[in-house]
Amino acid sequence: MEDFCVRYKSQYKKAKETLDILQKQRNQIDFNLQSNASCAILHKELRDINLDIRITENEMEHAESVIIRHNQNSVI
Repeated sequence: MEDFCVRYKSQYKKAKETLDILQKQRNQIDFNLQSNASCAILHKELRDINLDIRITENEMEHAESVIIRHNQNSVI
């Protein structure tokens, strides 16, 4: 059962690292949009990166909830 928790902790850690990278990419896109606000390619990249960020946040929330449930069940 400990492997189970370790796996989700690892998944959470990887998702957090991915989220940090995605946020840096989004910041760069936002910066590029300041100088070229009408660029359709940048707007598409921004939509895509925002979707990736939301998916990664959901993965983190799921892993966190599994870890919390596992810790509550192991206490009982």
